[in-house]
Amino acid sequence: MQLRYSFRVYPSAGQRIALARAFGCARVVFNDALRARETARAAGLPFIPSGELSRQLTASKKTPGRAWLAEVSSVVLQQSLRDLDAAYKNFFDGLTGKRPKVGPPRFKSKRDTRQSVRFTANAGWKITTSGKLRLPKVGDLAVRWSRTLPSTPSTVTVVKDSAGRYFASFVVETTPEALPETHNIVGIDLGLTHFVILSDGTKIDSPRFLRRAEKKLKKAQQDLCRKAKGSKNRAKARIKVARAHARTADARREFHHQLSTKIIRENQAVAVEDLTVKGLARTRVAKSVHDAGWSAFTTMLEYKAARYGRTLVRIGRFEPTSQVCSQCDVKDGPKPLHIRTWTCGACGAVLDRDINAAVNIAKAAGLAVSACGARVRPGLVPAQRGETGTHPKASRASGSQAGISLL
Repeated sequence: MQLRYSFRVYPSAGQRIALARAFGCARVVFNDALRARETARAAGLPFIPSGELSRQLTASKKTPGRAWLAEVSSVVLQQSLRDLDAAYKNFFDGLTGKRPKVGPPRFKSKRDTRQSVRFTANAGWKITTSGKLRLPKVGDLAVRWSRTLPSTPSTVTVVKDSAGRYFASFVVETTPEALPETHNIVGIDLGLTHFVILSDGTKIDSPRFLRRAEKKLKKAQQDLCRKAKGSKNRAKARIKVARAHARTADARREFHHQLSTKIIRENQAVAVEDLTVKGLARTRVAKSVHDAGWSAFTTMLEYKAARYGRTLVRIGRFEPTSQVCSQCDVKDGPKPLHIRTWTCGACGAVLDRDINAAVNIAKAAGLAVSACGARVRPGLVPAQRGETGTHPKASRASGSQAGISLL
């Protein structure tokens, strides 16, 4: 399976200028190709294939208006065309029902705070013996290696995020690393007060990273609002706000990684509920739902289960896990959220609402598990794959890091 490893890089002043030039050229090529296809569509002409777009790119380099495209690696420009093809493919697949719907490709803006370029093996990039990342027409970038790469990377993507940080994201091919088998089975109920409730009775409090950082974020945002638009001080204040949000996101991601790795290592099979995060994000608890990051956490569980030979099962969102007694399987009806413990009218068992739901999640997934833990019959789950596309009503600027560094 393919994994992505991200590392922080520290370009010099000259290298930042070279990277800015590469970001800009890749953006212009993407926009030119998108404009050509949209113009052809409006005129009723056939869809322009990628080969024709590549020939148009080569010809444009010889014109005075686009001669500066030759100042960056040609691989960066070709990869920009591949990104456009992937965006169109995801859009068309969404229309035909092959995947969830995404919006059509949109033009990129130079004002986007997140920029990226990708280098393949054809670009001739390499990792030097001194541990630096050598990129064509950019130079040797200093990298903070937090771990070793398991194999030779096939591509590297250089990303500049909203906080002004630079990252090198490597795609490597790895083989599954089967962990020693264990008889532990667990069902997981996700919540807001407690982030994770396991069927064995374990409760892990929600760190609430955004709530804890709200005071500092509020002050940084107020300082930004006081600065004149277009001024250098406003640009500096915007960076401070972006860095504050980046610290919060990094802390949340680290928490998700550590907890998901721990759960996968300790259990042979894991059951989790498929929550409607989009719907919950439209309620009065929207901020808390986004702060928890359930979707990112379950995605980590899924690909780590595939990587380490574990089993992860998702159950339907309409399973009445909080209405059924886990001891006698009698449905007792819906209950208000303020009721955290209840007594089953059929068997008289006193049940904790969250632990009972976690046990029922495991049972609904076909895992024979109780609050004490038991043997299950697992089923295989495919690993999560990355996608390229434009999601409906997505914000133009994103401060997220391209790809997630894996543990």
